[in-house]
Amino acid sequence: MQSSGTELPKFEDIKDAAEIISGRLNRTPLDRSRTFSEKYGSEVYLKMENIQRTGSFKTRGALVRMSRLTKEERQRGVIAVSAGNHAQGVAYAARESGIRARIIMPLYTTPAKVNAVQSYGAEITLYGKDYNEAREYSLGVAEKEGMVFIDGFDDRWVVAGQGTIGLEIMEDLPDVDTIIVPVGGGGLISGIALAAKTINPRVRIIGVQSEKYDSMKKSVEAGIITPSVSGETIADGIAIKFPGRIPFELVKKHVDSIVTVSDESMALAIFKLLERHKTLAEPAGAAGLAALLEGKIDVRGRKTVIVVSGGNANLLTLSKIIYKSMELEWKLIRIDTKIPDRPGTLYRIASAISEAGGNIYHAEVDNLNEDTPVGYQSVTFSVNVRGQEHVKLLMENLNRLGYRFTIMNAQVKD
Repeated sequence: MQSSGTELPKFEDIKDAAEIISGRLNRTPLDRSRTFSEKYGSEVYLKMENIQRTGSFKTRGALVRMSRLTKEERQRGVIAVSAGNHAQGVAYAARESGIRARIIMPLYTTPAKVNAVQSYGAEITLYGKDYNEAREYSLGVAEKEGMVFIDGFDDRWVVAGQGTIGLEIMEDLPDVDTIIVPVGGGGLISGIALAAKTINPRVRIIGVQSEKYDSMKKSVEAGIITPSVSGETIADGIAIKFPGRIPFELVKKHVDSIVTVSDESMALAIFKLLERHKTLAEPAGAAGLAALLEGKIDVRGRKTVIVVSGGNANLLTLSKIIYKSMELEWKLIRIDTKIPDRPGTLYRIASAISEAGGNIYHAEVDNLNEDTPVGYQSVTFSVNVRGQEHVKLLMENLNRLGYRFTIMNAQVKD
């Protein structure tokens, strides 16, 4: 059974939401990044929702939504569908509010996310090959069991809860020029835009979507809600086929533009946030910085806030992101060679790498490769280096040995 919350939120709703969450959730910091400020000729600040309770902004909207339930609705309990942050937000908010919660998660959901939701005391059902199948199932359960369905973004009170981020930004940095926000279903950016534009209509609000899931961008361009999916993305937090009706109406009115970014840019942004700002973002949470990396948003001379919306990264995916980003940044190289199968050859190569200041991270010998001549070994070294100039010195040292060495990085530049 669908509960109320279908009207467009007002600025007063956001102010009320701020009172509801005050003292119950973190007021996340607005941290100036010296590195990104210098790089982009701007004053760049990060709104750190990745260190919010449950690791994302979603807990704000969920807690506000729980506060708007009637006594009778609270007794019936709530149900939500999500593969990640919304599930944790609803589970946490329900526990804090003393309300029974049931979460429907798609079958592909990673064990870490399932365990996180369970840790907040929610009942979990795994169903469906994707979000849409899980959502249809959850709506059926809500109708059958009389539970209140908590939408992840298309809800007045959820949007008002997310809008408290906009209030905090405007209070902490009143002269902000630009706010950059990840966009999936639109609940986050619509709430922030309503709050910020009400306080200062001149603030520029820019959304960032995955180029594989750009439904809000396409919807705004078409003037009508339009699905848009062109492939898979690592940014599951913003992989939404349809934007919400309420967010769509607010985005049309208050958001200045929406840009798209690639998975590769979001992965590199995660690496940069880890390396330079010592903070962990999930792919969706890093979308704002990815837009700067791609040159999609000009922030030169502006005071800019990037909303880092979440930090619940898949650790297995994170390890791949770190490895590939180090390759892209020429901090890790893979060197392939075929050498005579004689004692001491590997030792001489390892010594040459060490003498050049390279650190061998991993070495693999494959004598069964069909391209390996009889009497030879195929060897691949993964070497930690300092950059392209260091690579040149290392390769000069290796080439003196008389063997052929090839750098196998995915994106090799001359």
